[in-house]
Amino acid sequence: MRKAMTSLIAAATLAMLAAPFVAAQPATSCCNSPGLVPAGQAGEPEFQDLPKSGKKCWIGEVNYFTWEFDKTPKMGTAILVIKLHDKDGTRVSDLAVTGRSDMPSMRGAHDSGEVAFKTNKAGDYLLPVNIVMPGDWEVRLTFSRNGIVIFRGRIAFDV
Repeated sequence: MRKAMTSLIAAATLAMLAAPFVAAQPATSCCNSPGLVPAGQAGEPEFQDLPKSGKKCWIGEVNYFTWEFDKTPKMGTAILVIKLHDKDGTRVSDLAVTGRSDMPSMRGAHDSGEVAFKTNKAGDYLLPVNIVMPGDWEVRLTFSRNGIVIFRGRIAFDV
């Protein structure tokens, strides 16, 4: 009996030591949505930190945009508004823009998924951002022309 108990303890110890080497399964959040790879790891694109609200953010030499929220972000829904201009300052709306909101400290737990901005009659790009708890938040923006990504940016804010 003592030999069986020793064998059982040895097997359990080996299983615990081997656990980190078992092939990792995709992470899931409390809401059963796929987890994300932490920033800077394989396959994840880089997102440029954007300047404060209202400042020009250049996309190459051809376009720039400004961003702002319709109100100070707090619990609930805030609308992110992007205004796109050509280099002469004329408003344009010829790019496809998507956004993804999440909490960097809880990556994947409150991930909105990639959502396309809608445009209004004035040509503003609009994205509702659902803020479900206080803390650090970010919106990752992707600008595309004819299906080709031309710019990626990140807006960080705290609620």
